[in-house]
Amino acid sequence: MTAKKEISVGGQAVIEGVMMRGPEALATAIRRKDGSIELLKQPFVSLTKKHKVLGFPIIRGFVSLVEMMIIGIKTLTFSANRFELDLIAEDEAKGKITKQKSKGAAKIEELLSYAFAFGLAFLLFGLLPYKLSDWMQLSKQDFYFNLFAGGVRIVFFVLYIYLISLMKDVKRLFQYHGAEHKNVNAYEHETPLQISKIQEWTTIHPRCGTSFMFFVLLTGILIFSITDTLVSAFILHKPVPVFLRLGYHFLMIPIISGVSYEVLKFSGKNLKHPLVKLMTVPGMALQRITTQPPDDSMVETALVAMKAALDMDISEYNVTIIEDKA
Repeated sequence: MTAKKEISVGGQAVIEGVMMRGPEALATAIRRKDGSIELLKQPFVSLTKKHKVLGFPIIRGFVSLVEMMIIGIKTLTFSANRFELDLIAEDEAKGKITKQKSKGAAKIEELLSYAFAFGLAFLLFGLLPYKLSDWMQLSKQDFYFNLFAGGVRIVFFVLYIYLISLMKDVKRLFQYHGAEHKNVNAYEHETPLQISKIQEWTTIHPRCGTSFMFFVLLTGILIFSITDTLVSAFILHKPVPVFLRLGYHFLMIPIISGVSYEVLKFSGKNLKHPLVKLMTVPGMALQRITTQPPDDSMVETALVAMKAALDMDISEYNVTIIEDKA
């Protein structure tokens, strides 16, 4: 019997492509309008491996989350820039004059979009759930306060994912997400890395970021409830005010994300355990929205990214290597 591979790989969908992360490299493959694939490969070793203390349980989860957020923003920006080149080329072919934005204007627009995104996230997943719990007069019952607020967050999260999935561009993004998962599933089960064989695999994967977000939301309910009970009983001797809750709950995000990471890591290694199966049901169910069946070209794009991240041969594909100017 062949030994199971220990080398892990994973990634995310980007605009018209996929980013894959291997043990020592990041590889982003983008499908251009002419059918070719552009590849950006960069060396990468996690801080959790460079510094022993950052690799400790709980700590490594938060460090990994921050790393992947930074990587995610950079790769999405890269893919958006490549996609914009195709749009400009299309306009020029039609005789349209495309007005180029200055670097300053583009940077301001990017910062404003980030500010809007973080502001919306704070409103939907921070302030509004707490205010609703307070209006329900649950402030004196810490567990029920956090259970209700957590439930509201989950509803908002699922509703948000569903609504954006109705958008044409987002649906394509979710198809590339499905292509990423199919490739990872095929690799981890030692299936021949051929498009037809990869397409036989499911788009669902237990270590998906969607599942991680669900673990964060569920873990938060438990840890916030315990913390609020201790604060109200032994420090304030009265119900915790809404904005004070919001303040120290925000500061506890590293702990919540760290615990959630460990739970997800454990579940990935114990998928047959009955409790693990129950815990993974919500995240796996939500992946039926965030992953969609990809076409063969999407699977091929993800395959190129995965092989490059794992330092495998990609000479058989129509790939143009993009120089890393960072």
